Parts: sequence; C-alpha cells; structure tokens
Amino acid sequence: MKKQQSSFIAMASTLKMVFMLLFSILTISPVSCYKGAHHPLDPLSPKELTLVQTIVKKSYNPSSNNSISFHYVGLDEPEKPTVLSWLSKPSTETLIPRRALVFTRVNEQTHEIIVDLSKRIIVSDEVYKGPGYPLLTADEQVAAIQLPLTYGPFIESAKKRDLNVSYAVCSTFTVGWYGGAERTKRVVKVQCYYNKDTVNLYLRPIEGIQIVVDLDKMEIVEYSDTFKIPVPKADGTDYRFSEQKPPFGPRINGAAIMQTKGPGFEIDGHTIRWVNWEFHLAFDVRVGPIISLASIYDPEKHTYRSVLYRGHISELFVPYMDPTEEYYYKTFFDCGEFGFGQNAASLVPLADCPNNAVFMDGYYAAHDGSTVKVPNAFCIFERHAGDIMWRHTELGIPNRVITEARPEVSLVVRMVATIGNYDHIIDWEFKPSGSIKAQVGLSGVLEVKSTTFTNVDQINEEVYGTLLGDNTIGFKNHDHFLTYRLDLDIDGVANSFVKQNLVTKHVNDEVSPRKSYWAVVSETAKTESEAKIRSGMAPSDLGQLRTPLLLEDDYPQIRGAFTKYNVWVTPYNKSEVWAGGKYVDQSQGQDTLAVWTLRDRKIENEDIVLWHVVGYHHSPCQEDFPVMPTLSAGFELRPTNFFERNPVLKVLPPKPVRWPNCTAKP
Repeated sequence: MKKQQSSFIAMASTLKMVFMLLFSILTISPVSCYKGAHHPLDPLSPKELTLVQTIVKKSYNPSSNNSISFHYVGLDEPEKPTVLSWLSKPSTETLIPRRALVFTRVNEQTHEIIVDLSKRIIVSDEVYKGPGYPLLTADEQVAAIQLPLTYGPFIESAKKRDLNVSYAVCSTFTVGWYGGAERTKRVVKVQCYYNKDTVNLYLRPIEGIQIVVDLDKMEIVEYSDTFKIPVPKADGTDYRFSEQKPPFGPRINGAAIMQTKGPGFEIDGHTIRWVNWEFHLAFDVRVGPIISLASIYDPEKHTYRSVLYRGHISELFVPYMDPTEEYYYKTFFDCGEFGFGQNAASLVPLADCPNNAVFMDGYYAAHDGSTVKVPNAFCIFERHAGDIMWRHTELGIPNRVITEARPEVSLVVRMVATIGNYDHIIDWEFKPSGSIKAQVGLSGVLEVKSTTFTNVDQINEEVYGTLLGDNTIGFKNHDHFLTYRLDLDIDGVANSFVKQNLVTKHVNDEVSPRKSYWAVVSETAKTESEAKIRSGMAPSDLGQLRTPLLLEDDYPQIRGAFTKYNVWVTPYNKSEVWAGGKYVDQSQGQDTLAVWTLRDRKIENEDIVLWHVVGYHHSPCQEDFPVMPTLSAGFELRPTNFFERNPVLKVLPPKPVRWPNCTAKP
C-alpha cells in the first residue's frame, strides 16, 4: 500500500490542559543502529577528565602566577557524518578521536579550548572577548557565600536585626544585564537567610542588605544596608517528616514492583536496550541527561529505524516578576549560568526512584579541574503505572462480547537538578508504541520576601506575589521556560518540517445540511522563518502553549528571546547547541537561537533540528507553602504514519500472577 507521509506528533501537557504540537518529517535514508562496546558519544570518563586537567594546566607555566579555573569540560561532539559512518560499521580498531571542549578562566580572561585526548595535545586555545561569562562553578559559589559571614558590616547588620550570624546561610544569584555596556567583572549578588529553628532557609530571608561579590578576586566589592524588616517566623516552615506534628495526613500505601528475572532492559556502557528501543545516555555538566541515537525496531521491516540523533534540555529561563530595586535582577538561565549536571542530586532509592530502578553515576570537572562524582545521578526503571496501552470491548456482534486490552509499560530515565530552592525532575520516557515523552516536574521550596503585612486585608500596594503567612510574600509571580534541542533524524538526516494547520471549510453544495467542517492543511516550511510557531498565532494542533508575557524590549526577554516562539527549526550546526549561547552569565542576547534564525536558512529536505519551548506561568498559592507539590509539564513525540500499522498490536499480554490466598482478620 502507498504510505502516508511519515511523521512524529509532539504532544505537551500541563496540569489542567492538554495541548498538541503536530509536525511531520519527510523521510529519506535509514541509519544502522549501534552494536559495540565503545561509543563515540560517551561522556568524558573520570580518567579523561583527569587527563584534560593535566594537559590544560601544563599548557601554562606552572611556576608562574597563572590562576586557572575550569568552568565547562565536556565531550567535543564529533561531526555527525563521522559518527554515522562509524556506527554503520562499528569497530574498536577504528575509534573516532576523542576530544574535549573546555571553557576556562585564566588571569581573568575566558578561554575556549579544544583538547585532543588521543594525541594529548591542545588543538586550539582562543580567548573570548565578547559579552558574557561561562558557567559559574560550584566551588566559587561556595566560597562567595562564606564571605558575608566574616564580613564586619554584615555582622553589624545582623546585630542590628537581633540575629545571630551563626544561623545565617547565604546563596548566590547572577546579576543579568540591563542595558548599556557589559560589566567588566564576573560578579554575583549574595542574599542571606536565617535558618534558626528550621532547615527551610528560603522562607526566612534577611531583607534590606545588598551584597556583590567579585568571583575572580573573591571579595565583596559592594555592600549596602538600606532598610530593616522582620525575618518571617520559622513556625510551620520545616518540611522534614521528623518535625511534623499531629494531625497527620493520610498514609500512602506502598507498592513494590516484582521482577524476579531482573530488569527488562540491558545497559551496555552508556547504551540502553529495552523492548523495541535502543538509545545512548550521557551526562553533561551543563544540560544534564543527553539522549542520543534513539532508534526503534520495526517488526514489519525487521530493522531498527532512527528517530532521535541527539536530544536534551538546552536552556531554562526563569524570570521573576518583581521590578523593585532589591529583586529586579532575578532573571535566571539555569543551564547556562548554574548547570543542570553540576547541580544533579544523588537520587534516593525508593523515594526518587522505585525499587526496580538501576542507577548510574555522573562525572564532571570541578573548579580546579579535578573530577567530581555524582553517585546515582541517573535512575533507569520500567514504569508500571496501571495505564492501558490499548483496548477495545466489542458488543456489536450478536451473542458475543470480545474484550482485548494490554497494560502500558514504559522505560524511564530520570535525573533531578536542584538549583537553589527549586528541584527539577527531568524524565525521558520511552513507550513500546514508539512515543518518546519528555517531562519536567518542578518541586522544592518557594523563594519569599519579607513584608510587614500579616493579613491580605492590609495589603495596599503591589507586592508582586502572594501573601502566604505572617510577613511572608510568596516569591513571586515568575516563569519557567524550558527549551529542548531535538535533533530528529527520522529514518535519516534529510528531513522537512511540515506544519498542520486547522482550517474551517464551508459546505457549498445543496446536498448536505451541514454548513461547515474543519480540515487539516499541510504546509512545508522552506526556511527557518516559516517554521516558527507561537501559540495562538493561528488555529493548529499546537493548542494552548505558554508564551512570554514580558515586553520584547525588556532586557531579560532580549536575553531570553528564544522563548518567543514555542517551536523553532534550524539546520543542523554542531556549534548551535545552547539556546542561550555559550556564555550566558551577563550576556546581552547576542548569541542565541533567536539570533541564529535571523539568517533564515534553508530547512527543506535538510538535516534539521527542532527546538521546543515548554513554559509555566507560576503564581504562588497557599498550597505551595512550605514546600511545593510537584507541577509537571512536557511533550510527547508520537509516530504518525511512520509504521504500517499499530506497532504494539502483537505485544504479548502478561502472564497472570497467582497471589497467595489472604484472609481478613477480625
């Protein structure tokens, strides 16, 4: 039979709505799947990270006063044709040379370095002189937040507020850019909190104090104490179970997944095989989990078919909606400024992941280049949620009732990035039907600011948030815009992007009593500008996606202009990986996805990359206090006219489980 145009559907959902993004990919050539021990897309190993540290440090005179810090060390991704050629005939005898991409600071200058690990040499070392700075390291942030605790003016400010400085805990915040020339120094603002009688420090800010730290010199360069407001009370803010008092809520019944034969998936290095899926999983200090070379087995064609060459979260833009002098600068880019991988939390068995999960560690380079291990950075598990894969009950045949149903089982890869007060639960879920679901859940603790108000009836001014308790404003109205980079190679690298528009049609004949209907009209985008999609621009299967509410000329939105559209499509470019640019801290929006697409390059029948923006508008509410229930959103890539028929039609039903007889006790 003649096939329809092959495609994948991306569906996205938030708590109270479901929306659909429909796009189609015209297919060209197939790609063979990988079967081997060594993989060219593996993340840098601990030994390779140590080798990078040694090579880079030796390139500068060790006896001099050169101050070297490492801000990004990751795989310098090989060119795609090279990888695909190797994968067609994988061999340990013809390995692709391993290279590392390194961002360092040397004597207050930013260096972009390529290290050839095979030859143990530096291939290139270029000084970056434009606006913006590289990723903040964990070590320098820790050093910065210690400075106020021994700083005389801060100690005096604490005494003035009757606070014991030994209970003060501080945190770093990037300063952004607000017009004019860029700053010439790498600085952060430091805000302090009071954690006496609670570990929920973000709910007890010490207001009125502004601190600026120079990270290169590691010293306080600006300090002011302009006003005093009582620190919010600690009562009722602690989220630890050991600190909760009656009455308690309902007890959740625990569940255990029994897999007597072990996991239903296989892990070979960083390659994971499960049911009809095969893909590669890597850890990156900046973006966290990277899914590569995802392919699915087609039972009709008896071969694996490529779907996703490379997929990951590219950037997370979080602008807060408080324009006051104390808080206007809080507009963050969590991947480019702080790093998802650098802030990966070690996952807790039976809490973060179910009992059938398998864990993988992650590794990255610290401030001094030494290797940091993140135990249990990933968990991989089969999800048995009680959902239905497909079913039908037939009642239309006389004297017969036919019921067929199959339970839904999927494979989940999970990582949690905790950046300050927010916990980001990052899931990649693979389904036997061919779908890939990407989802991020947000939990953690609200940031708040102190206020003199104790009751909503007292509020007579704009507070930019919600009064959650005595002297506590939920901080504040804000957004989360997650930009995914999806290098989709559907059956090969040459693809096109097809938008599906919903168009109302008029019935003009005199036969039908109907006056109208709607139809799907396909439109193939030929250039980048034709591929941009923004929610509400025209009726489409895109539905109701979140879009920015800031003015386009507002400085944070200039830097985050890549969130203006929900869908972007660009031709593949190895250097276009991070939507916010290479150097995000204090950047001016000069190197972003929005700027790249101004070239309006050809994308029809090309190797293309899809960028999908998923957004939240978060207005804090009482139920977010003192810890936030998880709020989730994401999208689902679904095959459309990709297979000849339902790919899970013949999935084997599970064998019945015989449970022991149980007798209820009186």
